[in-house]
Amino acid sequence: MYVDFDGLSARQAYHWLASTVTPRPVAWVSSLSAEGVPNLAPFSFFQVVTHTPPTLLICPLVNSDGSMKDTAANIAATGEFVVNLVPFELVNAMNQTSFGYDRTTSEFDAAQVASLPSEKVKPRRVAGVPASFECRLASITPYPADTPSCYMVLGEVVAAHIDERIVGANGQVDPARLDTVSRLGADWYGRTKADSNFELKRPEGWAR
Repeated sequence: MYVDFDGLSARQAYHWLASTVTPRPVAWVSSLSAEGVPNLAPFSFFQVVTHTPPTLLICPLVNSDGSMKDTAANIAATGEFVVNLVPFELVNAMNQTSFGYDRTTSEFDAAQVASLPSEKVKPRRVAGVPASFECRLASITPYPADTPSCYMVLGEVVAAHIDERIVGANGQVDPARLDTVSRLGADWYGRTKADSNFELKRPEGWAR
């Protein structure tokens, strides 16, 4: 089946990309507005960019009227945010925070999500998650520049909070102890905790 993206609507292009580029980890991003209102929203256009400096990427899409989503606007205004990973046990709360609340409403309160203070940034982090990454804004770029459909947000990680329950005897994160959720296509989600997960060693002679 050949798909010519030049002839697709934006919605059709989204469908094909979001349904095939899977699984996509979910960034549950907490931020503060310039007025101090907490915000919490999930994004699956999310990834690690580099470890030097440690940098994460999130790409909030724009609203239907072309305006910035609250998360992007908050980060642009304050330069700080927290990326929280979503455990399976909090997936319903995460889903609720995707609702389009107005800017004066805190999703922490609306979805009854517990929070904890961060160490180096002002936005609070989500309690009960396996990992939270405190970030300072490195850059925010509209894309495409003339008529943005999203904002590419790079955040430098300045601190992390790791649940000790996911750390193995070697002091590293044990993938078998993680149970985080990811986005698939349509309304489908995935979990990192699965019997089908497997190890695959690097090729012989590969230098770590």
